[in-house]
Amino acid sequence: MEDIKDSKVKRFCSKNILIILGFTSILAVIALIAVGLTQNKPLPENVKYGIVLDAGSSHTNLYIYKWPAEKENDTGVVQQLEECQVKGPGISKYAQKTDEIGAYLAECMELSTELIPTSKHHQTPVYLGATAGMRLLRMESEQSADEVLAAVSTSLKSYPFDFQGAKIITGQEEGAYGWITINYLLGRFTQEQSWLSLISDSQKQETFGALDLGGASTQITFVPQNSTIESPENSLQFRLYGEDYTVYTHSFLCYGKDQALWQKLAKDIQAISNPGHWRLRTVPPEHP
Repeated sequence: MEDIKDSKVKRFCSKNILIILGFTSILAVIALIAVGLTQNKPLPENVKYGIVLDAGSSHTNLYIYKWPAEKENDTGVVQQLEECQVKGPGISKYAQKTDEIGAYLAECMELSTELIPTSKHHQTPVYLGATAGMRLLRMESEQSADEVLAAVSTSLKSYPFDFQGAKIITGQEEGAYGWITINYLLGRFTQEQSWLSLISDSQKQETFGALDLGGASTQITFVPQNSTIESPENSLQFRLYGEDYTVYTHSFLCYGKDQALWQKLAKDIQAISNPGHWRLRTVPPEHP
């Protein structure tokens, strides 16, 4: 009897052990599959976003940028994600209707909230830079210019982004930003540093000059061959991707295409209103 009981106990234990081993094997397989899926799953993209509004004299453009959180040679590698042209004229034309600026910016700002992940909204900087149109308005009425910028600031602060300011940039800044943009897009800045460049005496690439014909002004910016610039107020220094740059930049206010057209029309009107412009012409006598 005892032998029979012992054999039954052994069979029972063996059966349970097999069941436990089988169950453990299934769990192990499930765990391996889960680990494999986790390893193959792409890691969350570590990027940052930024919004820039370029408020020109004739219109305003909104640009959304993204860049890796890790920098190359102490400078970010930027990629444009979206461009949105604000419907309507430049912000300087809203000097007498500042209450409409919120609706004026709404469509493009709402697009920004949709394209940028919600989790990134609070850390996404938004900045507006106004150019020659607002510089001219400030020359006419500093109070009007301040009221326009205040209305812009109120509107941009109402969105869930990190508002960094709305200001009128100088002509030199406008020219310098255009120069940086042109040379960045043409690949004239060394964005990646290899081990070979660390041991070799490599020279930085030559850059292009930039001539920016805007609506109310024209900017010219370039790196002079002679490092000495006669007018210090036309000199700016940058450090980009580990290299130092000294550029000459000058802005010609009222020499943009729109202002040139207005000056041409003003001269034509002045000439037409001059009584001496209209002269009676006699018909030449007929020859026999």
